[in-house]
Amino acid sequence: MVDLAISGGTLVTPLGEQPGTLLVTGGRIAGIAQPGETVTATTVVDAIGKHILPGLIDIHCHIRAPAYPQRGTVASETLACAAGGITTVFEMPITNPCCNTPEQVALRRDHFAQSAQIDFGLYAAPLTLTEKAVDALAATGIIAFKIFTTPSPAGREVEFAGLAWPDEADQFRALQLIARTGLPVVVHAESAQILSAAAQAARNMDPADACTHGAARPALAEALAVAKLLTMNISAGARLHIAHVTSAATITILRSFKDTSDFTAETCPHYLRYTEQDVKRVGVAAKINPPLRGPQDRDALWEALVDGTLQHITTDHAGFSQAEKSAHADNFLTAPPGHPGTECMLPSLLDAAAAGKLTLAQVVNLGSTNAAARFGLGDRGQLTVGAKADLVMIDRTAETRVTPDSLLSTAGPVARLSHGEVFQGKVLQTWLSGQTVWDHSIQSRAPSGQFVTPEGSR
Repeated sequence: MVDLAISGGTLVTPLGEQPGTLLVTGGRIAGIAQPGETVTATTVVDAIGKHILPGLIDIHCHIRAPAYPQRGTVASETLACAAGGITTVFEMPITNPCCNTPEQVALRRDHFAQSAQIDFGLYAAPLTLTEKAVDALAATGIIAFKIFTTPSPAGREVEFAGLAWPDEADQFRALQLIARTGLPVVVHAESAQILSAAAQAARNMDPADACTHGAARPALAEALAVAKLLTMNISAGARLHIAHVTSAATITILRSFKDTSDFTAETCPHYLRYTEQDVKRVGVAAKINPPLRGPQDRDALWEALVDGTLQHITTDHAGFSQAEKSAHADNFLTAPPGHPGTECMLPSLLDAAAAGKLTLAQVVNLGSTNAAARFGLGDRGQLTVGAKADLVMIDRTAETRVTPDSLLSTAGPVARLSHGEVFQGKVLQTWLSGQTVWDHSIQSRAPSGQFVTPEGSR
């Protein structure tokens, strides 16, 4: 007798795709029954013709609660995650105030725990570059550290306190201090000096033109900052992770530094699917930092996923209200940067698999397994006996049609890059610890998400 049997589907396991019945007891995978094998379970789910994957782990997300409820709440955005097949989400520290002290970590942890529909980890920013401050944050159970190589945006200094380290000596010191904790450090990498010069030049361009944003944040800024960080890390020895890679130039840098230190890198579905031409079509709703770039950059990102230069795909979900985006409808220089993405990541990857760009095994590795390994969550991320039963059932033959009303995220109306999309592949049901958290009929439920800490956390 088991609690749950997901019967007759195709299981995407570390050993490949295999038919069978997935057995769940006590919130964990208890085994795999072979086709035709008799199974007794409290609940049986018919998965004939469907595929079962481990739940996705979104390692880069901005919910920003509780400071900005107009952009979404923990309840709304984690339910949107579940609808997208995401069962664990890592929340970035940008809110008001920034998550940069043990006290702020505790406040955000407790706030998320009240209504989180899925499991969650928290990033923190080092408010001061001292052993005492960094060690105290590591001891709270954070999933990793986050820093920027750029200055705080004007007017948002409180949100970025401890995040913004544009001076290279400070960046090196941060890498050294964080290396001592054994936790990863995720870096938003753009050269502050290049951005400053580019922004000055962009002031002479038409602010309503999408090209102005790209000119203000050129690919050179990203590639140069990444090259400097990777050079520093040869000495610092941190577990470095480069956030949201966008350009062919940066891919060249990552390949050049292969095996020089412990580093990984990610990209996002919007960089894989869209280009600056789509920003022109959509307007400031598609303003994202770093910007969407050209077709050659998009092609380079796909090649890097296939050859292992990039190991992670993540959402960088960053919702704003329609009023916040609309207030800057004709100004790419002042509009807030960010686009919702949690509900469309897995459908977009399934669509890529249908087109032959990825295999289902690669989708699982890039969206779940690699994240679990990199961030110390060995109890999830793959369909193996003993693993946490965080699961998603998909139908590869069905379509996901995206409209403003079909998205559960509060920021759904400004997800204009996705509006009108038809993805080949659909999320049907999501389980957290063997319990259904989303299946099209569930629109809200009691919170069940847990605060996750990395293995070996102090």
